[in-house]
Amino acid sequence: MKNLEELTARVKVLRQQMDQVVLGQERVKEHSLVCILAGGHALLEGVPGTAKTLLALTFAKLLGCRFRRIQFTPDLMPADLVGTNIYSPKTSGFEFHAGPIFTDLLLADEVNRTPPKTQSALLEAMQERAATIDGTRHPISPVFTVFATQNPVEYEGTYPLPEAQRVRFLLKLVIDYPEAAVEGRMLEAYASGRRLLDEVLAGLKPCLGAEDRAAARRLVGSAVKVEAGLRDYILKIVTATRGDESVQLGAGPRASLALLDSCRALAALRGRNFITPDDVKEMAGPVLRHRVILSPEAEMEGLVLDDLLKRIFEKVEVPR
Repeated sequence: MKNLEELTARVKVLRQQMDQVVLGQERVKEHSLVCILAGGHALLEGVPGTAKTLLALTFAKLLGCRFRRIQFTPDLMPADLVGTNIYSPKTSGFEFHAGPIFTDLLLADEVNRTPPKTQSALLEAMQERAATIDGTRHPISPVFTVFATQNPVEYEGTYPLPEAQRVRFLLKLVIDYPEAAVEGRMLEAYASGRRLLDEVLAGLKPCLGAEDRAAARRLVGSAVKVEAGLRDYILKIVTATRGDESVQLGAGPRASLALLDSCRALAALRGRNFITPDDVKEMAGPVLRHRVILSPEAEMEGLVLDDLLKRIFEKVEVPR
């Protein structure tokens, strides 16, 4: 990956193939790619049937990577994720049997249906791309990425993600129902016998392998410049969440870094070597919506994060 022009061309091919399988959800697809290029993890929230799993399966095909899917349940144990040491009579010693976390792309399906003890097994892997088992540190893939899903409606039998877990996700992407026209295209495809999940998905060709992704991440970090005024703009937006009377818990320093990385990746996707205030405004929601906790009083009044961000954008001066 030599320059942004090459990256843009490769991403265009990827999007053309993805659009054959995942219909609509343009903003979600683009922001998922932002996550991939920024080297982060994504928390996908949406009601059942809105293509969360399909999105992850499509990425696995297009990235040509190792893929594992884990259905998170109340009885899932940490060892079921990271693996364990098992005694081998042949060697008279313990052998490490790696868990499904040792992969490139992990789909953590309904991540909030397992207890915090098991959820915490993901922390080290997501932050450091390694897992420590019985005192021994085992490296995970350098391009390890987690796509975790959760249902925003059904709360019975769920365990809210701890704060330390939530902030490990670069972005929280909210997936809404598709537009009527898009859903009509789905019906048309299925009525004609064209099964998106089976036939089209199987025909996808990898176009951004592990080495390409690693090179793309280095390129984004070196080629996309951020002026001092925009760094200050990001800082002011994030710190404004800490002093607002409607906020119980504001965004920490990790949010500033996440917003910076996300804006750089978005700019690179759009063929630019610089970020703009509009990039910051666009990525502020996905970066902050799982990091900022509104006060109970504000929630009772019907305030949502978008209202808070709008208020912050009006207060913080846009750099020229």
